[in-house]
Amino acid sequence: MTTRVLTAGEPFSTFRGPLPSTIAQDMNPTTAHESNLSDAAVRGPLPPRLRLLLVCGPRRVGAWQVESLVADRTRGAVLEVATEASACLARLRDEVFDAIFIGHEPDELDAVELTEAIRASGCEDPLLVLHHEDPTTFAAALCDAGVDAALDVAAISTEVLVWHLTRASERVQLIRENRRHAESQRQRLELEHDEANRLLDQQRTILVDLERALVGSSDLLGAAQDDTARQPSGAASNGLNNLPAELVDHYGELVRAYVVMGSGNLATEMRQLAELLVAAGVSSHEAMMMHLDVVQRLVRGRGSRSARHLVSRAELLILEIMVHLVEGYRSRLASRDERL
Repeated sequence: MTTRVLTAGEPFSTFRGPLPSTIAQDMNPTTAHESNLSDAAVRGPLPPRLRLLLVCGPRRVGAWQVESLVADRTRGAVLEVATEASACLARLRDEVFDAIFIGHEPDELDAVELTEAIRASGCEDPLLVLHHEDPTTFAAALCDAGVDAALDVAAISTEVLVWHLTRASERVQLIRENRRHAESQRQRLELEHDEANRLLDQQRTILVDLERALVGSSDLLGAAQDDTARQPSGAASNGLNNLPAELVDHYGELVRAYVVMGSGNLATEMRQLAELLVAAGVSSHEAMMMHLDVVQRLVRGRGSRSARHLVSRAELLILEIMVHLVEGYRSRLASRDERL
């Protein structure tokens, strides 16, 4: 078997062209050295200085392929060798590697068991297994254990090994990027929920302060409204308890629909709700407190979804409701003046 090894004057980027189908299917060594790796196959560069860990038994399965990769001085690779599974796990506990190679020896070093132990420890480094086994059964067991590639040492070249190493490195990068993105998304949603609750609390404080000022200056507000919405954040207000549960539930459904549909399709429903509030003698203060309690309840129920859109749309809804409410009371007052 003739195998060409990458030399110091021949960087990996010079290997271009389509990946042979024989390499993609069975890694035929007779054609691996005759074709170059495609740009699509190598979608991302390897680290500028590779730090590799080779785990092998007495027969050193796959050792020369990995050593050939390290011999390419253009990569500046450093190879560390462990001869036992326990030594491998100890090294991974204290050190970080760009990739791990395991030479499978059924009687001395079981790659499946070692892979399961490595993955169970939380290590996500690229992991490639070199073996002499039947790939139809052995590769499936390795994939289930968490191996990135299971390669028959009799059917690979250094180029193929580098190709698989590159793909495995990309997988690890994608996993870490996805994890960072998910964590960033979670933190953003938490900030949005905190901001929404803080805004609702500030609006509730404004209403309470306004009510106190009105109660202190006149008797326009009834004694039943004197303690409205003075409970701490997150608790249901007294004003909400004074309203029928059916009305509160109906307003909650209206808020949900408004967030999705907007005002264009709900103009009739908002006008009817305002007429109902006027007929029931619900003040603007009570209507606003009902709005804040309903929206805060909906914000808590959104879980991992964004609350910013909900709060902004709900503010537009209560603005339109207040306009209809003011017009309703103005018309009611005008009708009373005409009768007088």
